[in-house]
Amino acid sequence: MFDVGFFELLLISVVALLVIGPERLPKVARTAGLWFGRGRKMLSSVKADIEKELRAEELKRVLGEQAKSTPIHEILDDTRAALDGIKEETESVVKTAEQATHDEPESASVQAEKIDNK
Repeated sequence: MFDVGFFELLLISVVALLVIGPERLPKVARTAGLWFGRGRKMLSSVKADIEKELRAEELKRVLGEQAKSTPIHEILDDTRAALDGIKEETESVVKTAEQATHDEPESASVQAEKIDNK
């Protein structure tokens, strides 16, 4: 913000010592330090408030976007329906396989032995 170097501070302190005097300089420096600290504290609180408002606006924007998108319960319902379909298909394949094994008079191992013996 301000480009104040060592020599500028030294010049300000010498002028303050000459104008104010050595008796009142510590009290003036303490008062100036307190005011400077209060100003910095006020500036940091304003900065924190602005950051909070920005985060709140960002959160509102994100929540608005999520409200416009597909709700999670619809996604879960679609997933459950798909899983139920897969489950039904699996059960039908298992039933078909069980019926096929019951319909065969000989098991697969017996048939394999017959092929090996030939």
